[in-house]
Amino acid sequence: MVRGWAVLGGALFIIGQQTLDGGPEEGGVIGLLTSPYWWTVPLGLVLVGLIGFGFAALAWRMTTYAVGDETVHLRRGVVFKQQRHARLDRLQAVDVRQPLVARLFGLSELKLEVAGGSDSGIAIGYLRDADASELRNELLARAAGLKSTTPAPVREEHETAGAPDHAGPGADAPAADAPVTAAPEAPEQPVLEVPMGRLIVSLLRTSVTIFFALFIAGLIVTVVVTGTPQVVFAVIAPFIGIGGYLFNRFSTEFAFRVAISADGIRLRHGLLETRAQTIPPGRVQAVSITQGLLWRGRDWWRVQVNVAGYAADAASGTSNVLLPVGTRDEALTVLSLVLPDLGVDDPRAVLEAGLSGDSRTPGPFTGSPRDAVWVDPIGWQRQGFAVTGRALLLRSGRLYRILTVVPHERTQSLGIAAGPLQRRLGLASFEVHSTPGPVSPGVHHLAAADAAELLEEQAARARSARAQAGPERWMEGPR
Repeated sequence: MVRGWAVLGGALFIIGQQTLDGGPEEGGVIGLLTSPYWWTVPLGLVLVGLIGFGFAALAWRMTTYAVGDETVHLRRGVVFKQQRHARLDRLQAVDVRQPLVARLFGLSELKLEVAGGSDSGIAIGYLRDADASELRNELLARAAGLKSTTPAPVREEHETAGAPDHAGPGADAPAADAPVTAAPEAPEQPVLEVPMGRLIVSLLRTSVTIFFALFIAGLIVTVVVTGTPQVVFAVIAPFIGIGGYLFNRFSTEFAFRVAISADGIRLRHGLLETRAQTIPPGRVQAVSITQGLLWRGRDWWRVQVNVAGYAADAASGTSNVLLPVGTRDEALTVLSLVLPDLGVDDPRAVLEAGLSGDSRTPGPFTGSPRDAVWVDPIGWQRQGFAVTGRALLLRSGRLYRILTVVPHERTQSLGIAAGPLQRRLGLASFEVHSTPGPVSPGVHHLAAADAAELLEEQAARARSARAQAGPERWMEGPR
């Protein structure tokens, strides 16, 4: 029922579109409905529904999964068989999704995000809510290095919890008659919750909303002056696009809650589709704390992260938000969940200099030389970097403030770029290459000597930090 309705909904959308576009004099759906063959429309809908629900039911019957100590297996496919494996020691995040239709049936989809390409994750769905929570706890416990006392059986998606599938994939799958010991859910400590009023006001204080309001005002003026309301239909596409973006932001960030547990950072949010995310310790590759010009009066900030498993959602950014809008203290609190120890005696002073300081503010940041004014007359004084014992901090942006924090052990690669004008002025831009996501670590228009020195020293710090990093299974002790 959860998957099959999409086919029927698509057919209804096409019919509705054709009804609006055509009329009886042009044929179309309206003309067909008023003809003696009107019965073909509901008959076609019934046939499309039967095909959609029938294929969904067959795909449901062909979906099975298995959980081993090291790997999760998923087998599915009707026409083309597919068997996928995900290593638990490469687990980056575990999400429990509940689309609106699935919530009506008490079902959830469990998605495992692993380090890899854009299609490296495994989605197991749909399961009963209790089964999805139990499986999430089991996977997080095994990914942390906690060995189960009894193996988990292979299960079919359509069977009740604990019902075995005797044709499980791979030798890693355990015996079908083994009892199951459910892994207990790690206790969590609530950190903060974003009030709905603050979320609404923050969306109103964005450039997109202002542009949207100006767009509507201009449209109204055009209709009144020209007397042609048909112009509304000519611009309906951008109207829907901008409105859809704002509603999507509100819907996905609604009731946003942050908590911390032994499993990692837990995020819960969503209006129509609810999502419970769990990001295990050490999986965040980079963090950005940003503030737009219209948020400066309230001193609100937005926190986003790069996580290797969320590469597929990097464009939309729906899974990469750690805090949609919060005060300065809340933003720094969320940052401390990712990086509890910044490696300096006074971390607050360093972060304050990164959030709102510039080259005129005393602090640990190395900024751009005065010659940078020729290539960045507005924001050159905000460009700068600082190094602590645990991370590299990069700040930029005069109108749109950005502070990026990259843990040393999460440095993927480094680079220096310099255009013709930069080379003539003795400047260069420094970049940290991270996994795909909304965070793009970099600082522009540094002195060329400072950029070269930072490149050499940061490469050495990254090698040393990776050598001292803890195990991928975070509950295991050092070997």
